Amino acid sequence: MNIANLLKVAIDAILRNKTRTLLTILGVVIGIASVIAMVSIGQSSQQSITEQVSSMGTNLIMVMRANQRRGGVNMGADNVQTLTVSDAERIKKEAKYVSYVSPLVSASGQVINGNNNALGSLQGGSVDLLKIRKLDLVAGSNFTEDDVARYSKVCIIGQTVVKNIFPEDSTNVEDIIGKDIKFKNVLLKVIGVLDSKGSNSMGQDQDDIIIAPYTTVQKRFLGTDYLQMIYCSASSEEVADAAVLEISLLLRECHKLSDYQNDDFEVRTQSEMLSMMNSMTGTLTYLLAAIASISLLVGGIGIMNIMYVTVTERTKEIGLRMAIGARGKDILMQFLIESAILSLVGGVIGIIIGLVLSYVGTSLLGMPFVVSYSSIVISFIVCAATGVFFGWYPAKKAANMDPITALRYE
Repeated sequence: MNIANLLKVAIDAILRNKTRTLLTILGVVIGIASVIAMVSIGQSSQQSITEQVSSMGTNLIMVMRANQRRGGVNMGADNVQTLTVSDAERIKKEAKYVSYVSPLVSASGQVINGNNNALGSLQGGSVDLLKIRKLDLVAGSNFTEDDVARYSKVCIIGQTVVKNIFPEDSTNVEDIIGKDIKFKNVLLKVIGVLDSKGSNSMGQDQDDIIIAPYTTVQKRFLGTDYLQMIYCSASSEEVADAAVLEISLLLRECHKLSDYQNDDFEVRTQSEMLSMMNSMTGTLTYLLAAIASISLLVGGIGIMNIMYVTVTERTKEIGLRMAIGARGKDILMQFLIESAILSLVGGVIGIIIGLVLSYVGTSLLGMPFVVSYSSIVISFIVCAATGVFFGWYPAKKAANMDPITALRYE
């Protein structure tokens, strides 16, 4: 019997039991759809992270306070006072691979304008902070070196702060320039409004921000003279590693650390953070895909179970085919084709549903929709392999039947 006839017989047998066929392929559909959706959403999250990091500048370098340890216990870095303004000035003056430097301090508190108020974050930086973080102004201007020197009570606000504190002016931000907001009972004059940046890869709203001179935040809100962080921008992405080494050597010299002492600071680049976060999301993606694959295994077992039932129900039919000349390999191929068709149909439907779920999921999460063509191809191959693997034993059982015994089966 040729392949065309075997295919026709297999399709006829499948269509005779539509409900059973539907329930059989449902397990494969769920398994494939889950794998496609998990892989696609995982890759979408990786691309989203990459885009977010790139939007901050791939040559961004962050100098942070090292975690404090006591008796082998990590005490965190909140009370560490190892970074100072003089450190930032030394880097700006002597680091030849660094183009921009900004001290960074921050405070949280209530932001008030008339009857409108909201919790907000006040970040203090130098005039270079906007350049380093690639923040653009849609209205007003940046503060000046004179504002930094005088601890001026001026600020630049993000779009979320505009919506929360100036809802009546959110469509015309020019009207906000020159108005005052109150942060921790201190009046700050709004001199600029930032363009929208949306949420970052961790879901944090990047527009919910107020920026002021770092001296203003230090003297008027924190009462400290040390820094929480220093932002630097390497001259180019190619020299970022050289800039990191340069900064580390300068800071060790500034902090008078001997050769046997560990750094009391940490220097991180965006590429390091990107690599670390991509590794985490990649591992999570594979883990979710592995969990989703369990349902595909269950679907394969379902195919094997149904094929066993089918072989038992059609014992007389098998005996009759053998009696009129069908060979064992013809019977084997017939049931293998039925099993493969069930698996492939379920796989195609599962791929379509998986792509739809991926699109809906990434849209709701605000991430770019990424189609993983490799996962689609692999899923299709796995479907065919599943049909053959789980259909082989029932098909082999049918092929090994004795025709006389099969014809007598009741």
